[in-house]
Amino acid sequence: MTVLKTSARNFLAHKGRMALSAVAVLLSVAFVCGTLVFTDTMNTTFDKLFAASAADVTVSPKAAGDADDLPENGRPEALPASVLDRIEKADGVEHAEGGVSSLSVTVVDGDNKNMGSETGAPTIAANWTRNDLRSMEIASGHAPRGPTEVMVDADTAEKHGLEIGDELRTVAVTGDITARISGIAAFTVSNPGAAVVFFDTATAQRKLLGAADVFTHVSVAAEPGVADTRLKNDVAAALGDPGAYKLQTQDEAAAANKDSMGSFLDVMKYAMLGFAGIAFLVGIFLIVNTFSMLVAQRTREIGLMRAIGSSRKQVNRSVLVEAVLLGIVGSILGVGAGIGLAVGLMKLMGAVGMELSTKDLTIAWTTPALGLVLGVFVTVLAAYVPARRAGKVSPMAALRDAGTPADSRSGRVRAGIGLVLTLGGGAALWATTRAAKASEGSLFLGLGVVLTLIGFVVIGPLLAGFVVRALSVVVLRMFGPVGRLAERNALRNPRRTGATGAALMIGLALVACLSVVGSSMVASATEELDRSVGADFIVQSATGQLIVPQAAQAMESAPGMEHITQYKVLSAKLTAPGGTTEDEEVVAADPTYRDDLRRTTVAGDLAAAYGEDSMSVGDDFATRHRIKVGDEMTVAFKAGETAKLKVAAITSDETNVDKGAMYIHTGTAEKYVPADRMPKNMLMFATARDGEEKEAYAALKSSLAEYPQYKVQNQADFKQDLKDQIGQLLNIVYGLLALAIIVAVLGVVNTLALSVVERTREIGLMRAIGLSRRQLRRMIRLESVVIALFGALLGLGLGMGWGTSAQKLLALEGLGVLEIPWPTILSVFVASAFVGLFAALVPAFRAGRMNVLNAIATDG
Repeated sequence: MTVLKTSARNFLAHKGRMALSAVAVLLSVAFVCGTLVFTDTMNTTFDKLFAASAADVTVSPKAAGDADDLPENGRPEALPASVLDRIEKADGVEHAEGGVSSLSVTVVDGDNKNMGSETGAPTIAANWTRNDLRSMEIASGHAPRGPTEVMVDADTAEKHGLEIGDELRTVAVTGDITARISGIAAFTVSNPGAAVVFFDTATAQRKLLGAADVFTHVSVAAEPGVADTRLKNDVAAALGDPGAYKLQTQDEAAAANKDSMGSFLDVMKYAMLGFAGIAFLVGIFLIVNTFSMLVAQRTREIGLMRAIGSSRKQVNRSVLVEAVLLGIVGSILGVGAGIGLAVGLMKLMGAVGMELSTKDLTIAWTTPALGLVLGVFVTVLAAYVPARRAGKVSPMAALRDAGTPADSRSGRVRAGIGLVLTLGGGAALWATTRAAKASEGSLFLGLGVVLTLIGFVVIGPLLAGFVVRALSVVVLRMFGPVGRLAERNALRNPRRTGATGAALMIGLALVACLSVVGSSMVASATEELDRSVGADFIVQSATGQLIVPQAAQAMESAPGMEHITQYKVLSAKLTAPGGTTEDEEVVAADPTYRDDLRRTTVAGDLAAAYGEDSMSVGDDFATRHRIKVGDEMTVAFKAGETAKLKVAAITSDETNVDKGAMYIHTGTAEKYVPADRMPKNMLMFATARDGEEKEAYAALKSSLAEYPQYKVQNQADFKQDLKDQIGQLLNIVYGLLALAIIVAVLGVVNTLALSVVERTREIGLMRAIGLSRRQLRRMIRLESVVIALFGALLGLGLGMGWGTSAQKLLALEGLGVLEIPWPTILSVFVASAFVGLFAALVPAFRAGRMNVLNAIATDG
């Protein structure tokens, strides 16, 4: 009890100093709990939607893919209408109804503006059925009654200002459907962002599926008291051919839909938790510094405790109890902040189109429990070394000296360990650059990153002596005596400076590494495009939508074109001459594709591969299956028949564009795949007549104005789009890393604040002999700047080493250009100086207000 009282007294006595450390714990715990609450809420939202929208039993074609799979030909797999009659006669069926649903659509308004989501959520066209009343209700108007009427969901109507009577055009592979809004249906559960339009059944069948006697699925409702499992068995018995159909109960359908979303949610969840872990790691340095300095400032107090009978364990325990109190306070606040962060993220997602309702806010008991355990554990872990150091202070040494004597032997051991770890990490990074396979190199890269990071942290105090002196020559010496004082203060305790700089180093190392990788990817892709792509224009959908025939026809009617090239992707099972079989994709393209994409051949002639019943293969595939030019391949097209094709060319896979692609002529594909099952173009290429590039570009854009889902890009557009996409991804990562950098800044603030308290008498003496308040504040600001620049220099150097090694692995995948983004690196370095200035504002202000006589009279 005495230990607890002492710890509580010390904790409250230094509550201002503890507050910054508590903020570090709070931020880290908030990020973890916010991530868990946000992703759990998303799971709850999708679970409710999938459960509410699924029928008691759903019957669909056996060949139908997952809910988010788009069919190659743009038309969903279908069931004959006769299946509905057989299902209705099954035992336990209250009613059954045929459903039509397609994700291969785009909905536009009268101004050709896309009504779909911008967050990647699907646009769905369907027929309105009784099963939809499970998750929706008609809020206004009425359901569609004919081919000129359509009903839209309320979220889409609100987002785009749609009203009853407005005209919408639905673009499908079978043609456009123009209709006026007859009704607006509202979801009774949260809709995460899908845009949904409904037609009457006959229109949906004819316009979405191209036939009047088919459905994509049948929704079956059970009679009262009939379990879903029993109903599924009865329906299966009535159908009599289980191999032709996929039957799912409500729970099974919901689980299947959830699985299709699960990988995306898991990636997002674990990525965000990874950044929270980085913030925790940075927070450890802050807490270590805080407790180390508090222990050093209480050395005489600890000596008195030892002198009156306190044991080492009691002293040790007293410091650890303070850490527990800090961890509990920071974690409790962090859990609350995490819930607020999750709500904020939900509002942010709502602003960009993904609707998540706070009614579905999900806080599992494990979330606050995990936050509390993590916060306390990390705080106690960080305080353990300072606590042990406090317990080792002998009573007489503590009473003689107000400071903790340095242990030169432990410093040498630490330096030796740090050098070994750093050299080992450097060797692993060097091995990464010499790896022949990406899988092998990635292991060396991971080892190198971990070892060099730990090595730089351990060796930080040794590096501080050299790096701070070097920085001082450039940054501090110009400020005269004040600059020299700042340099000496930064070097006074290299261990403290090293730990403070290491906190900033971690975040900036990741920033530099990702900047190098991102810039190298853009530079490599740009070089590859310049070398390989001969087409003037590329047309494709940003969301992966296939190019509908009417859009392809519009392209071909554009003036000024030398040629238009089709590019279709067909799934097939390939059997090599040796009998080995693999599932692969085959590209069906026009012969002009040879000019649009310059592929290097290692054997044969690519022109011959576009001949009848001929094909090309990539050299990796050829090597793996011992294929040579002239061999015959058996190609079983998923959507058609089996063909015997002669290998006429083997293309090099030392490329990043169409790597591993196998080519056939579109005529060969049409020979073996029925027209109604032929895949639509995934993308298309166009080349303008010489001297007419500018006019052709404008004409092509004009021809596709009615189809806003497709982008027309020349090579400059394509490169800029690639750069923007990577830039957006990096900005998201930088935003997540900002948390770690904020915690690092708090570490600098805390170090300076405690350092000012530690040097109270010294500051008083300097003020007494003539140091002005302005000079004192400048001294503290300069000390902060040089510490921040020290951490930035280590972090940026380390990150560039990681990024350079990572680029060598990317080179094995065709991204062979290394580009160091010097403007970004220099900007971050300069920004670090401003971070140092910002961190010193409060400590410098407090030091300047210090009463000179009281400071001189301070005892220790």
